[in-house]
Amino acid sequence: MNVNGKHFRTIWVKEADNECIQIIDQRSLPHNFVIEDIRTVQQMATAIKDMHVRGAGLIGAAAAYGMYLAALQSANSNSFDDDIQNAANNLLATRPTAVNLSRAVEKQIKAINKAQDIYQKIQASLRTAQDISNEDAKFCKEIGFNGLDLIKEISYKKEGQTVNILTHCNAGWLAFVDYGSATAPIYAAFDAGVDVHVWVDETRPRNQGARLTAWELLQHGVPHTVITDNVGGHLMQHNMVDLVLTGTDRTTYTGDVCNKIGTYLKALAAKDNDVPFYVALPSSSIDWDIENGIQEIPIEERDATEVQHIQGLLKGEIKNVQLTPEKSPAANYAFDVTPANLVTGLITERGICEASEKGIKSLFPKQS
Repeated sequence: MNVNGKHFRTIWVKEADNECIQIIDQRSLPHNFVIEDIRTVQQMATAIKDMHVRGAGLIGAAAAYGMYLAALQSANSNSFDDDIQNAANNLLATRPTAVNLSRAVEKQIKAINKAQDIYQKIQASLRTAQDISNEDAKFCKEIGFNGLDLIKEISYKKEGQTVNILTHCNAGWLAFVDYGSATAPIYAAFDAGVDVHVWVDETRPRNQGARLTAWELLQHGVPHTVITDNVGGHLMQHNMVDLVLTGTDRTTYTGDVCNKIGTYLKALAAKDNDVPFYVALPSSSIDWDIENGIQEIPIEERDATEVQHIQGLLKGEIKNVQLTPEKSPAANYAFDVTPANLVTGLITERGICEASEKGIKSLFPKQS
């Protein structure tokens, strides 16, 4: 992704200092572009929990680099193995819904345990974190290519008229290491000269659509319009949406999709109005152990203050203001599950398939 003409990933090893991981602090966007230095696993755990970084793919990469930092911190410890396991437990407790996090931590533990001495364990951990990050970017780029034909087909049927795509939350570059999942086909289509326009819903309570997706699309030059969360159904009723395209934090091997709260309602509206509803995801977001998403996927409940307050720019400074009555309680469920029967198809790095066990395993037969 380019920011003011310069390419960035969302996470990387600091140049000339391989004991420091740098991230884009998403709390400051879209008003300020802030790069944060992370030097300890405790700092990385805080960055994940407090959403300096967020999004399934990026959470996985951040956890992987967090394990690398834990290995560095424990290099001179007499209890290296215990320290690594404690670090893993702390990272796993930060965000329960995205499967990428647990998968990255598991890969790190395996890589560290296979190495012989402390130096080799540290190097193995660094390589593993880099591999996870590079794979995430590669898969997202391939998702873009695979979703491009879908958007081109809609454009062809509309005789070149604008293809209107509705998004939810931020499944873009900022949610992964690069390219994004749901935005990757949009960027690919725009770069290929397809006339696209994106409806960007705000995505309360943290407004990742209004703050992050809109900022991303603006950086890339993609035409877009920010809308309130509840406008999507109205737009679909009036034939103003050609495609709904979202991401996912965890998808079951049977095709149930867990994504940012409100995705389910978009899927219901899409079904009622015969609008195709596609979910873009790298295979790292597929949970091969869960069959029923509604019953089995853990749904994160975040602090109620995110619902009660809102962040914005006031006279050049980022401020938080209270929205609700001071004594009114609030609930903050961060995700919901969209059943497979509401999903038109899944766009993965290996191609597009139906949202079903048969469809998914047609692309990933080794999981059968």
